[in-house]
Amino acid sequence: MNVSSAFDIFQRVVNADEEAIREARRRRDLFKDAFGPESDVTEVIASGSLRRGTHRDPIHDVDVVIIFEGNHHPTWGRPGKSAEEALHYTRGKVNTLLGVSHGTFAKEVRLAKWRNHAVKCFLDDPEDSDAFTVDAMPALRSDGKLLIPEAKSKSWVPADPEHLIASVAAKHKAWNQFAGSVRMLKAWGAEQDIKVKSLVMEVLALHHMPTSHIRPVAMKNFFVKAAFHIESGMLVEDPAGICGPIQTDLKYVEFGERLRAAAKAASLAVAAQASNKDDAAISYWGEIFGDEFPKPPKSTSAPAAAVAVPRPVKDTPQG
Repeated sequence: MNVSSAFDIFQRVVNADEEAIREARRRRDLFKDAFGPESDVTEVIASGSLRRGTHRDPIHDVDVVIIFEGNHHPTWGRPGKSAEEALHYTRGKVNTLLGVSHGTFAKEVRLAKWRNHAVKCFLDDPEDSDAFTVDAMPALRSDGKLLIPEAKSKSWVPADPEHLIASVAAKHKAWNQFAGSVRMLKAWGAEQDIKVKSLVMEVLALHHMPTSHIRPVAMKNFFVKAAFHIESGMLVEDPAGICGPIQTDLKYVEFGERLRAAAKAASLAVAAQASNKDDAAISYWGEIFGDEFPKPPKSTSAPAAAVAVPRPVKDTPQG
């Protein structure tokens, strides 16, 4: 086994299986098909990591944006109670169209609860800790962007999820291993005990993952550049330049330390591979990505020196 085949094996580990992906898409498209014909709906957009192709195993939820016609809801988009009204209205529509008891389009949603920006719809038992959900977010088109309700602040805030969709698609077109590599980075982030959101890793990759190298070199360059970004006091922000920092409670000092440790181990891995020491390189990558990264085959060669890579394991579901 060489480094390339080790990465191929790890890719299959972090990828969701095709059956799970098909079912997630079916459930997401159920909302598109149900809401699409409604007279006050202009379009329904699939969003989230599944749409961008950066989802990793397991898939716990999918996202849709339901764009309503403003003329049908003239009070929406204004500060005040209209944010809650939009969420409450969307929840009612979900129950009417897709409620498990009386849905007119399909009977699949067991429970729908509106949250700050969206309605969380449980298609599995809500008591199940791994229950699959669809997050249905109402929105209005405004000046080329979206306005979405924010219940906590009783206001409507701008957002542009389509910008991230297009940016990731362009990056993947330039390098067809980009989306899969993001899944690996999300798996790395999920192992950290500082609660790194998967979107943080995706946006960092969008800015710092090169598209002109083989995968191990690209990964090494990512960790080096991402570590420098965070250690320089920079935040990880909405790439559309609208919503500001993605995770305000992220412990950036600790995050930078973990990225720097991974960068050091990745540099050693790439150097070992360049010296035709694939077993050592694979061991270094295993120090970064954890026990699910393949182990090098048993050999008589000396093992790689241990590298202090902090990776406390925490099983955190990522979308």
